[in-house]
Amino acid sequence: MSQRIKVMVVDDSAVVRQVLTQVLGSAPDIEVTHAVADPLLAMQRMKLQRPDVIVLDVEMPRMDGITFLRLLMQEQPLPVVICSTLTEAGARTTVEAMAAGAFATVAKPKLGLKQFLQDASQDLVATVRAAARANVSRLVRRPQAPVVVVEKHNADVILPASHQRAMTETTERVVAIGTSTGGTQALEEVLTALPATAPGIVVVQHMPEKFTAAFAQRLDSLSRVEVKEAETGDRVLPGRALIAPGGRHMVLRRSGAQYRVEVLDGPLVNRHRPSVDVLFRSVARCAGANALGVIMTGMGDDGAAGLLEMRQAGARTLAQDEASCVVFGMPKEAIRRGAVERTVPLGAVAQELMR
Repeated sequence: MSQRIKVMVVDDSAVVRQVLTQVLGSAPDIEVTHAVADPLLAMQRMKLQRPDVIVLDVEMPRMDGITFLRLLMQEQPLPVVICSTLTEAGARTTVEAMAAGAFATVAKPKLGLKQFLQDASQDLVATVRAAARANVSRLVRRPQAPVVVVEKHNADVILPASHQRAMTETTERVVAIGTSTGGTQALEEVLTALPATAPGIVVVQHMPEKFTAAFAQRLDSLSRVEVKEAETGDRVLPGRALIAPGGRHMVLRRSGAQYRVEVLDGPLVNRHRPSVDVLFRSVARCAGANALGVIMTGMGDDGAAGLLEMRQAGARTLAQDEASCVVFGMPKEAIRRGAVERTVPLGAVAQELMR
């Protein structure tokens, strides 16, 4: 057996430490080397043995998880999985943690915590394994909802395949971006580099419910383009980026030569809601050659099929290159399927978008 992944659990709850140690330790390739109650103890233990991955709470005594995360990413970056209570009031705080460099997030409820962690054991193990393989050099200041193990639907459950074609040409252009793990920081780099004259943008970032509003507000405060959580009926306009709300799908609709978005409920697609494939399929259908599709850092294959549909409909397509991705899964799969016209580093995406 190859060397096991060394994990440190940092959480002030003894129950959480015990359950996480049992859940993660049950995997043959994972070893929980330390489980400590706060970041100061974690720093002491790290001097003796550096873990491969840290599973970190946010609200703790002596030092909060966000401060600890920022210190880690400044001094000795390594993959951190945030495991915190998801509440509407705390969403902004957790978004800050992701922006500070968290690899992924697992939302834990206030009630039924022990049972939840046991039920989510497969997701936790898969997230820790992916974190251990992450491109740590790109984890510099990042969400993803835990993957739910269910039947894997494709975009047909939301938008059945159709031979409908977009208008050959319109004066308005649409940029569709799909991303997952590592995407919060990647999107920040792209959107903050754009001028107010950028074409209309629609974004799916895999993110839990209630996080996307705070995430969009943060990006809006940093960017020259307007950034908002999408609502049904929102126009896709130059200088505006619409981010699909967590827990709901987003599709592009056309009204004459104008583009709007619709926010939908529905089953998970590729185990995600919102799904990149759902957005990309709708863009292929409504915008065709008037669109640019961009697939960026993330685990899994969501978006690969939809990006291929976009390219077949005449859209230009880009993928973030491996060197600049935190996880190269989604772009790699899109490239494998022939959906990608060109690969570019993250720092060049904004420039290519303006072209």
